[in-house]
This record gives sequence, structure tokens and C-alpha cells, in this order.
Amino acid sequence: MKTRFLFITLLAAFFCSSPAQAQVSESAEWASRIKAEGLSHSQIEPLAQYLTDFVGSRLTASQQKRRADSLVVEKLKELGFSNPRSAFAMEFTRGGWDVVKTYAAMTAPYYCAFSVNPKAWSGSTDGLVRGECMIFDVNSKEDLEKYRGKVAGKILLIPSQQQQQQPGGPEFRPLGSRYDEARLEELTKDNRAQARGRFGGRMPFDFRAMMELRQMMSKFYETEKPLCVVNASGSYNIPGGSGANYRVGDPEPVPEIQMPMEDHGRMVRLIQSGHPVEMELELINRFTDDREVRNIYAEIPGTDPKLKDEIVLLGGHFDSWHGGTGAADNASGCIVMIEAMRILKELGFKPKRTIRLALWGGEEQGLYGSRGYLEQYLQKGDKKLPGFDKFALYLNMDNGSGRFRGIYLERNDAAFEFFEAWMKYIKSLGFEYLSPRTTGGTDHQTFTRLGLPAYQFIQDELEYDRTYHTIMDTYERLSIPDLKVDATIVAWLAACAANDPGRIPVYPVVEARPQMPF
Repeated sequence: MKTRFLFITLLAAFFCSSPAQAQVSESAEWASRIKAEGLSHSQIEPLAQYLTDFVGSRLTASQQKRRADSLVVEKLKELGFSNPRSAFAMEFTRGGWDVVKTYAAMTAPYYCAFSVNPKAWSGSTDGLVRGECMIFDVNSKEDLEKYRGKVAGKILLIPSQQQQQQPGGPEFRPLGSRYDEARLEELTKDNRAQARGRFGGRMPFDFRAMMELRQMMSKFYETEKPLCVVNASGSYNIPGGSGANYRVGDPEPVPEIQMPMEDHGRMVRLIQSGHPVEMELELINRFTDDREVRNIYAEIPGTDPKLKDEIVLLGGHFDSWHGGTGAADNASGCIVMIEAMRILKELGFKPKRTIRLALWGGEEQGLYGSRGYLEQYLQKGDKKLPGFDKFALYLNMDNGSGRFRGIYLERNDAAFEFFEAWMKYIKSLGFEYLSPRTTGGTDHQTFTRLGLPAYQFIQDELEYDRTYHTIMDTYERLSIPDLKVDATIVAWLAACAANDPGRIPVYPVVEARPQMPF
């Protein structure tokens, strides 16, 4: 009998200490309190107005971004978080750049003012300038040589593949959409057997050759002196946004603007049909020697003596392009993460692990902010730093303002048990789908390439694809009801992850995970 009793005792001790028993949810009482605060007493709307209308655009290293950092740190202090701060993440060789004035119009064959967006890190005109437009169709070095000596003082219209693929006509797809049940169910199926990489095993174009040609074109502009380069970018008469090839110390680049494909196409067609086209422009852009990418941090400190140094990280990128106010991309993610922290702070929640807010800089130019965090706290080169083994979880938001439907678990099979336990009380909010699949294009990839538990949500797209990186990415693109739900879900998951006795394990990385080509 004693032997049998000892065996049963040891067996019980094993199961009580095993990871299978460690995945536990916070209580129903806490679920009710978090939902009440997040849904009935939400601060999403004032936060959304603050981070978009008042804070404005936040291009990496710009003076606008510096202003925004200061304002948000003050807001985090006001909300009562611990140690709110802006901190250096990584050097940024492009330096700072801000828009001062943008004006562009066609003056012949008739007058028409255009909505345009200067390309970031492009130069200024010499006051108000006027010039003839010409089509500049370059697909190779040989094409480039055909134009040598012919473009000085001209305004160059760069033909666009988008115009060739979408020559015009009505759009029959809905402007906004949500996931249907069939698509969500599909995402819960493991697709590793079929997956062959982002481009089916090969790139759809020679990326290196494209970058080399762009560099040659930049050198060509520098020596040949066109007045301005006009790129087709964006549709629905809304210009997009991107950046020029520039590093601190380079000569100031030629002025470049992004013009919607409709206006750009009109001028191209006029020239092709034999009608001369002229434009006038005044572009004033200011360069500054600011070479820092900075992140914003704040915490709710952990209270357990053994677990308080472990980190549950909540974040999204705070930088944006310069045309709009970066509402969907990605003030929305920052708003949700700040509100999730506010909910827990307001309720007096005492996490065992520390919950840290991280609003990244420099995501749009290559995940600079999150990469800087990783190199400072988690792993430098091949050397693991003390923070690596204290990394409990990272939740990232960067897909607009649609509602969370579930989460991508990045092929970490061990994560399922945790989220299955934690989602018990948030299924009623529509959070029902756990996907084994990977998703890309944002800061969680910095951590997943090392096998760390870092995840992006399955999120209703709404109108994100036609919004991001354009001048219409403003407060109007936000779905306030969806953001309330999202913040409530994040607050709940953070509470569960902070207090769960177990921790999602780091999974072994069997092959290098390529980063996005920025």
C-alpha cells in the first residue's frame, strides 16, 4: 500500500508541475471587470483623436516624430504608467526630413491643381518653377542612356505598371470587408506542406536588379538636373507615400512627388496623343541631421519576486509616412496597446510579470525599432542577453483598425494550449480562431526569427489595403467600436500571460527566417 501511495503521490506531483497544467486563465471575475472597463468606459475615442489629429504624422527621425514622441510620453505619464520614456533604438543613416510646403498643378493644356505627396527624403524646388513634362520610360541601363542630355529643366513622368495593369474603369469590389467563417476556418489549418515561401519559392522580379537600376536613376538625376520627377502612386485620386534613396551627407536629391494614377495617367495620355503638357511646382522640404530611431516604453511592474523580471510585451509601430496622420498604419495599433494598459492600470490589476508597452520607431524603413530592442535586451549577434530568457510573450498590432478574430501562432505548436486556455472568456467578443500559420510584414518578425513567442492578430481588413501609406490614412479610417473590442482582448490576454504559472516555450529555429526586403 505504501508503494502504491508513493507512486500516486509522485504522479500527482508530476502533473501538477507539468506545462499541461500550467496553462490557466484569469478568473471570470477579472474577465467581467476587464470587459466592463474596456467596452463601457473606453478611452479609445479620445486616444484616437489625440494620436491622429493632434499628434499628426510621424515619419522616422523627422521633427514631427520628435514632437510626437514627447507628446505621447507625456500622455503615458498622465495615464499613470511606470517609467514612460523615449529611448534610442538604432542609428538611422537617412537622417531627418520634414515637409514645409507642397504645391503642384498642370498649367497646359489647361490649369488643374493636383493632390500630390512629396517622396520622403527628396529635395526642394528653387521656389515656384515651371516646366514641360516628358515621359521617362526606363527599364534598363541602356534605356537610361537614351535620355542623357535631354532632361535638364524637364518634369519627368515615370510610367507605372499599376497603370498598365489597372487602366481604369469601375471598381466592383467592396471598399471594406470582413472575414467570413469559411476563410477563418481555412486559417486554422496548417499549411506547411503547401507553403513554398512568400513568392512560391522564387521572387516575382529581380529585386537586386531593381534596386541597382533605382540607384543608377538617382545618379542620373543628380547629373542631368530635371526639375522634378513625378511617380504614379495611389488610386482613387489619393497619392501614396514612400521614400527616396538618400543618406546623410549625400547631395540633396532631385525633387520627387507621388501623384495618383488617375492624374498621372491623364498627363501621360495627353503627351502620347501629341498634346504638350506643362506643370508648375513649389516643393519645400527640410533635412535635419537626426540619425536616431527611438522607441517609446512604459510599464506596469510585475509583483511576483520570482517572475517580475519576465516581460509580457505589447506593441506596434508608432512611426508613419508623412502624407496623412498614420491612423490605420499604425496609430490604431498604438491606441489599442495604450488602452489595454490603461484598462489594467485603471482596474488596479497586479501582474506577476511586468507588462511593457513598446511603440516602435522606424518600422516602415526596416523594423529598426524592434530590431534595436532585440539587440539591446535579447540577443546581440549570436550571443543571448539576459532578457532572452525573460521574454514571456509579444503581442503586435499592425493591420489597421479591424476587429480581432484570432491570432497567428507562427508554427509554435506549444502556444496553442496557452491560447486555448486564455480565450475561454473572450470567445464572446469574436476571438475564436487560432492559426498555426505565419504572417509577415511587421515587427513581430524581429522576434519570431529567433523562435520567441511573438504574434500578430487575425484581423478584419476593412479598407486597410486602399488606405495605408496614403494621405487619406487619417482618423476617418478608424473603426472605434472594433478598436474597443481589440483593446479589451489585448488587456485580457496580457493579464493571462502575466499571471499564468507557465510560459510559452521558445521553439527551435531549424532554418533562417528571411526578413522583409525594405
